[in-house]
Amino acid sequence: MTQDTVLVEREGPVALVRLNLPERLNPLALPLQERLRAVLAELAADRSVRALVLTGAGKAFCVGADLSGMQPPTDGRSLGEWTRDTMVALSNRLVEDLRGLPFPVVAAVNGPCAGAGIGLALAADIVLAARSSYFFLSFMPRLGIVPDLGSTWFLERFVGRPRAVAMSLLGERISGEQAAQWGLVWACVDDEQLQTQALATAQRLATLPAHAATEIRHVYDQAARQDLSAQLRLEADRQRELIDRPEFREGVRAFLEKREPKFPQR
Repeated sequence: MTQDTVLVEREGPVALVRLNLPERLNPLALPLQERLRAVLAELAADRSVRALVLTGAGKAFCVGADLSGMQPPTDGRSLGEWTRDTMVALSNRLVEDLRGLPFPVVAAVNGPCAGAGIGLALAADIVLAARSSYFFLSFMPRLGIVPDLGSTWFLERFVGRPRAVAMSLLGERISGEQAAQWGLVWACVDDEQLQTQALATAQRLATLPAHAATEIRHVYDQAARQDLSAQLRLEADRQRELIDRPEFREGVRAFLEKREPKFPQR
């Protein structure tokens, strides 16, 4: 595979990252996964990056696993054992990389988003879907396996168990419009406006306090695990620390001076 499987552009503080196997609808081939992990690490270390847009080149966001590249290993492991090991060492870490970035992530779903591609998209902080896009869980009805790359975790929380289970068992395509109605994505926009809207959203996110994504992810992740009393204590604890930061003082000054706050870079 000689082509660059991941393309990176910059729009000021925003990085635009494209999965780049368009002729195959951007499957998660191993070279693409390895390259994407490397790109995310480079961007995380670049303190001038304040937001990221993830999308696919061509007509698709990502169609999931590269089934054509799944060949029986020659080291005595079964294909299932090899798949599990690869997921633990590479694919699962890709989702964790996205969730751990020190800046907000916008997924711009520009076409089919299928299989493991759903987990990749939903790992973003904000998901925008093109009107022609759709979400398709092919795992069980087509292959007899369960959804992966975090799809079961995200879907159960975003759309509820009944819809998550039905999507997984029936394998019906969920349009971008329906995904927005269900709350699976933030918004559905016209195809020709998707990149513009995604970049505009990322530019807005880039003006936030540098710790915004990390803090918001943390409190909502905790909310899914604990009762109301524990969450109230967590909120109070976080306010105790965050109100003593310079970002809060700048926000108060901006409010009193009737201007937009100007937060420092990472």
